[in-house]
Amino acid sequence: MLFSLNRRRLGVALLTLGAIAVAGESQAGTLEDVKKKGVVVIGIQGDNPPWGYVDSSGKQDGIDADMGRAFAEYLGVKAEFVPLAVANRIPALTTGRVDILFATMAMLPERAKAVQYSKPYVANEITLVAAQATPINSNADMRKFVIGVPRSSTQDTQVTNNAPSGTEIRRFDDDAATIQALLSGQVQAVGANLFYPQRLNAAKPELGFEPKLHFTALYNGACTRLGDKEWNETANKFIDQIKSNGKLAAFYAKWMKVPVPVFPDSVPGVPFTVQ
Repeated sequence: MLFSLNRRRLGVALLTLGAIAVAGESQAGTLEDVKKKGVVVIGIQGDNPPWGYVDSSGKQDGIDADMGRAFAEYLGVKAEFVPLAVANRIPALTTGRVDILFATMAMLPERAKAVQYSKPYVANEITLVAAQATPINSNADMRKFVIGVPRSSTQDTQVTNNAPSGTEIRRFDDDAATIQALLSGQVQAVGANLFYPQRLNAAKPELGFEPKLHFTALYNGACTRLGDKEWNETANKFIDQIKSNGKLAAFYAKWMKVPVPVFPDSVPGVPFTVQ
């Protein structure tokens, strides 16, 4: 099992490096440039199902991949995906390696200083997850255990802000590495998104992984470069369209297994349009 996971992660890493190299050859540009090239370069997570991941055939999959392909179809071009680690998402956009991010980008005020968010298209919940037998009932209990998080993620922020002083927090490159750390016993709990328990229990159902602490509910949006009104307006028009024509509901049914939630009209500190 471990060998299989490591081999899969190696394959994802190689694919990620190759895709970044290809994308780096042509800097992102205007919508007109994208339409002339016939390709939109989309930054996405490479190993975080069901958000974004590379399947066994090397194809990008997940709800963000479906969103990216639908966006490319909306533009009338092909989608080219660049799988990214959590910490590399914003730099890939701001340096022009990708045109847009559909990459599990939780709407946070500090991120909104670096990127322009669209309207939200998916909801998420951030919790602390551990095996059923692990006695964590309050924030204070975190100090007794080693906690894992993906580096520079929302989970990292929430665990860091809620854990008492002296808590050992280990930071990993991505969600897959964080999950593996819990499965292998490197950590006893992890900062988690909505789907961690499902993935953990698929690997070790006998441990009964479950949310122990609930930190926050979040919304994800597409991200474009700050000040680029044309890209932002296009992303918002696309999201409005898929909400109204049933495509988003179909993506939710396929990947999230729940109805589309009611999205907020605003998120404090996170504008949905170029100001």
